[in-house]
Amino acid sequence: MAIAKGSTLRATMEFVRGEHGSEALEQVLARMPAEERGKVERAAPTDELPFDLALELWRATDAVVGERDPGWMERAGEQSIESTGVQLYGGILRKSTPTEFLTQGVSLFQLYYHPGNMEVVEAEDGRAVLRLVGFDHADPLFCRRQTGGLRRALTLAGGTAATTRHVRCENEGDAFCEWELRWR
Repeated sequence: MAIAKGSTLRATMEFVRGEHGSEALEQVLARMPAEERGKVERAAPTDELPFDLALELWRATDAVVGERDPGWMERAGEQSIESTGVQLYGGILRKSTPTEFLTQGVSLFQLYYHPGNMEVVEAEDGRAVLRLVGFDHADPLFCRRQTGGLRRALTLAGGTAATTRHVRCENEGDAFCEWELRWR
C-alpha cells in the first residue's frame, strides 16, 4: 500500500484555508465520507496514512477550488515545502546549491511518501532530470503537487529563477514520470 505522511494532508488543508478561507475548507471536507474526513482532520504531521486518503482530499479540493484557481495544486506543493518542509526537513532543503540538494544521500520524497523515490537521471550545472521510480500510484494531482514542491525546493536549496516541468507522465501513457528542473 502506498503511504503519505500526515504533513501532506495538513499542508493541503492549511493551503485551502489560507488561500480560499475556512468556508472553502469546510466545503472540501464535506465532500469526503465521515470516516475519511475524521482521519484527515486528526492527521499528525508524522502519521503514515494511505496515499488514497491524500488523493481523496486533493480530489475534493480540486472539485471545490479547481475551476476558480487552476494552479492551486502547484502552489499547494510549493507552500507545503516552504512551511512544513522547512520546519521538518530544513537541513535537507537548505543547501549551498540545488545540485547538492538533489544528489544528497537523504531523499526528500521518501520522507513524504513510500514506496518509491525520485532519482536523478541527468545532472549538470543548472539542470537536472528526476524520475519517479517504484511509486505506481501517481495521479495528475500528485504530479502537479510534485511540480510545485520541486520548484520551491530548488529555490530553498540556493537556486534562482527555478523552473520545473513535468515532461513525462504515466497518466499520459509514458512508462514513468519525469521532471526537468532548471535554475541559475
